[in-house]
Amino acid sequence: MNRLSSRHKIRSLLLVTAGGFGFYGAMDYVKNKESFYQRLIPIIHVLEPETAHKLAVFAGKYRLYPKSSFSDPDSLKVKLFGKEFPNPIGIAAGFDKHGEAILGLQDLGFGFVEIGSVTLFPQAGNEKPRVFRLKKDEAVINRYGFNSDGSQVVFQRLESLKSNHKLDSILGINLGKNKDSQNAIHDYVEGIEKFGPIADYLVINISSPNTPGLRDMQIKSNLIALLSEVVKARNNLPFKNKPSLLLKLAPDLTKEEQIDIADVVKLEKCKVDGLIICNTTIDRPDYLKSEEKSEIGGLSGKPLKDISTQMISNMFILTGGMPIIGVGGISSGQDAYEKIKAGARIVQIYTALVYEGPIIVDKIKRELSALLEKDGYKCVDEAVGKEVL
Repeated sequence: MNRLSSRHKIRSLLLVTAGGFGFYGAMDYVKNKESFYQRLIPIIHVLEPETAHKLAVFAGKYRLYPKSSFSDPDSLKVKLFGKEFPNPIGIAAGFDKHGEAILGLQDLGFGFVEIGSVTLFPQAGNEKPRVFRLKKDEAVINRYGFNSDGSQVVFQRLESLKSNHKLDSILGINLGKNKDSQNAIHDYVEGIEKFGPIADYLVINISSPNTPGLRDMQIKSNLIALLSEVVKARNNLPFKNKPSLLLKLAPDLTKEEQIDIADVVKLEKCKVDGLIICNTTIDRPDYLKSEEKSEIGGLSGKPLKDISTQMISNMFILTGGMPIIGVGGISSGQDAYEKIKAGARIVQIYTALVYEGPIIVDKIKRELSALLEKDGYKCVDEAVGKEVL
């Protein structure tokens, strides 16, 4: 059994290495040509989804992606959380779980980078296979289960980047709880104290469907208990420029649950600085065509687009315009624009990278800039919430 396991590992390593050389050599040759990515993606999809994910992180870690040549126009700059974002397009948590690929993601032209989810202690996550492409639906189902190197390892990695003055991006750190934790609030408080000195914003992720009982923390009484402690922990950090604190929500909340959450985050002791809407969904729309739709886990990608946008609109109204990071199903400038007009100040992508490659970052920025100009907006802020105001 061990022999077979070793052979499998060696075979996988050779496959990834060979694929890496071919992949990055070709990328260096053709740079950002869209036709190249259209040919490349089907080749990458021959690999198992998690192997392809590791390859993409490897490329980011060693800065093998061609650097974006797109110059962000002033219209895409956003002032938020006391920072100026060069553009409103970020990478969502889940891609760079351990803070390894930040420099490569900077090179792709993201306006900000969110890593994680990071748990207090290292954990392996759920059993494999745990990632599935739904190619016919341009979607992904994952049940990773917060696989994490743990807070200490990730902190040291980030501290090294900062000390070497390599970390230029606005950095968000998404915090999760360990699966076997007996005190989830303690996990989040410890995460805030650990990463507070190094993060521009911190995310309290209680919306992943892949950790048993996690979403129960969105229930009103549980949420009050959690947020009152994490807000206190953030406020008690012993330095002036404290990170902003955000709450990431599930898309499967009822309207009544959304109202409850809006009421909680308006309480002084529970007042976070913003919301991330939304995480993956456990819902399976009837129109899904891919055989993999029956897999357990969170669904992301195009099927989540309208669900996410509607929830952004709901929470923007219910909270009286609280800052929102919109995520879910964005694969074009139009998709990003719809979320901004629904109430999002900035947005994030992830699954679209699986189907279109890294060239999509510049594509979305170009298209969004053109849409803002067409509608007479000088900046992103002018368009925020225009569909609901």
